[in-house]
Amino acid sequence: MKKIAVIGAGTMGNGIAHVFAQSGFEVSLIDVNDSALEKAVATIKKNLDRLISKEKITEQDKDNTVNRMQTFTDIKKGIAEADLIIEAATENKKIKLDIFRQIDADAKPEAILATNTSSISITEIAAVTKRPEKVIGMHFMNPVPVMQLVEIIRGYKTTDEVTKTIMETSKKLGKTPVEVNDYPGFVANRILMPMINEAIITLNEGIAGVAEIDTVMKLGMAHPMGPLQLADFIGLDVCLSIMDVLYHGLGNDKYSACPLLKNMVAAGNLGVKSGEGFYKWTAGGKDLIVAEQFI
Repeated sequence: MKKIAVIGAGTMGNGIAHVFAQSGFEVSLIDVNDSALEKAVATIKKNLDRLISKEKITEQDKDNTVNRMQTFTDIKKGIAEADLIIEAATENKKIKLDIFRQIDADAKPEAILATNTSSISITEIAAVTKRPEKVIGMHFMNPVPVMQLVEIIRGYKTTDEVTKTIMETSKKLGKTPVEVNDYPGFVANRILMPMINEAIITLNEGIAGVAEIDTVMKLGMAHPMGPLQLADFIGLDVCLSIMDVLYHGLGNDKYSACPLLKNMVAAGNLGVKSGEGFYKWTAGGKDLIVAEQFI
């Protein structure tokens, strides 16, 4: 594994590209939008500057990392020489399946195809390719350069050899890979999203306000941030999408998304990405939104 292609230059994609390039891999970052690529490279440089200020890397390390990256708006060109292709597009099944059909057709035969999906079936994604044995899930956590965990999800036909290769590659990034099986939500979101949904239900029923719910979970359960603040970071649209995958995949009403979550997404209040969710977000921090606004 020397050449990596990352499809999608959003929050997860630029983070994945960052850690691979910093770890010595040649990286192609691909997005159909030029401005998204420019923003991604600027974000990576900013994050590298932060590491320099903390004396964790040098200016030369930054230059080497940036020089290992190339950007492309053409998927076919971007993946042509890649040993590993990681799809990090939006959490939408149709989009992901379309991408995998294309990369399966255009990637070299020995390339491994990975998806950063947080909930969609790896087996279902692999089924649209002619190399299901080489398809695997690599679920990175946000922010990618900071978080240590990578969920490695085997599809029904993923081989032991491919799984071993991806586990070893993840370790080369300084990450801790954990192998899990292909069930809706895997492990992380199978546990996390119902908790976030329950926090939203608790707010919706007027049991406590936003700050109170988050404070209880931070101080009482030793969580680094409360579930509503975390939901804002993840994106409420992503939370809703994952809850829908859990609900339809597991067929249990306990995974039904709270109506408040649905309404907020419909209204465009998606959290940090839109500037407003359970909190109002600005460049300098957050301001609490009064819970009564949503009830």
